[in-house]
Amino acid sequence: MALSITNRLTSSYFSTFPCSFSVSIFIILFILPFLIPTQAQSRLCRKSCGGIPIQYPFGLDDGCGSPYYRHILVCTADMLEFRTPSGRYAVKNINYSDPHILVTDPFMWNCLDGDNFRPTRPFSLDTSTHFTLSPQNDYLFFNCSEKDVIIERKPTFCERFPEQCDSTCDSSSYLCRHLPECANGLRSSSCCSYYPKATESLRLMLKHCATYTSVYWRNLGVTPAFNEVPEYGIRVGFDIPVTTRCLKCQDSDKGDGICGFHTERLNFLCLCNKGNSTTNCNDSENSHRKPGVVAGTATAVSVAGAFGIGVGVWYLKKVRAKAPVTHGVQSNENRLF
Repeated sequence: MALSITNRLTSSYFSTFPCSFSVSIFIILFILPFLIPTQAQSRLCRKSCGGIPIQYPFGLDDGCGSPYYRHILVCTADMLEFRTPSGRYAVKNINYSDPHILVTDPFMWNCLDGDNFRPTRPFSLDTSTHFTLSPQNDYLFFNCSEKDVIIERKPTFCERFPEQCDSTCDSSSYLCRHLPECANGLRSSSCCSYYPKATESLRLMLKHCATYTSVYWRNLGVTPAFNEVPEYGIRVGFDIPVTTRCLKCQDSDKGDGICGFHTERLNFLCLCNKGNSTTNCNDSENSHRKPGVVAGTATAVSVAGAFGIGVGVWYLKKVRAKAPVTHGVQSNENRLF
């Protein structure tokens, strides 16, 4: 009974207002909230993952960084991963001054395996990307078939200048005799060192070897000698595409923006706190501060907003259908806005 009385009172209250007022209230409450633009893209660009800094040319969020490295890095549960055609690999570190990424492959041999070799798969890179396998990687192959793989002892200088030696697998390499972290990790298995110059060479080697691992030489940052130590992992080099527009965008005197790109057209955008620009954050003439211009993402309406607009159109049609016909003469009774 009380609810019925309340409904009648509410209906009576709104019936005292003109139709235009009711329509205006509907638009303000249900449509306008969905037309508010989202925050600037620069605030959406995450700057780290798992303690590893993310800087240009990389980006975790679409539209951040360089389009050459789009969807390459993935951050899941605070763990940074590197995507390649052969799978996802955990990232240990990213060096921007000496551009390279250090990744680990869980399918590679490690000291805990010993002579128990697990199934493995070859690590590969997409040749169309700006990534390269670093020549500082050494690959160790275990229990290779001597019928199918040429295994020989190489001179010592081949370890420093492998390009001057033949492509045989070196059974006397330093790393085979001094495995990192476990010098005596192998008891009854053979080991040889070989640097495959192509991914296909790596696949062929694994057809005739039980497994393999990769060792890179980490620079300790001290003066020679003995300024490098071997560690397990894969070192992947990358290029930093430096452009004048990106340098101006990042200039602190010009707004300290973040270099990004339009997610649909892939053209350059400078991502700023108050919007985006095609030049720099202090350039008001070339800035985009309207809805829908946030690094190419659609920000004008959401799904719920589209639904609200649809209901609004239906409501307006209903109001128009009930409006009195006045043959083009507008009065207070048929006025919509």
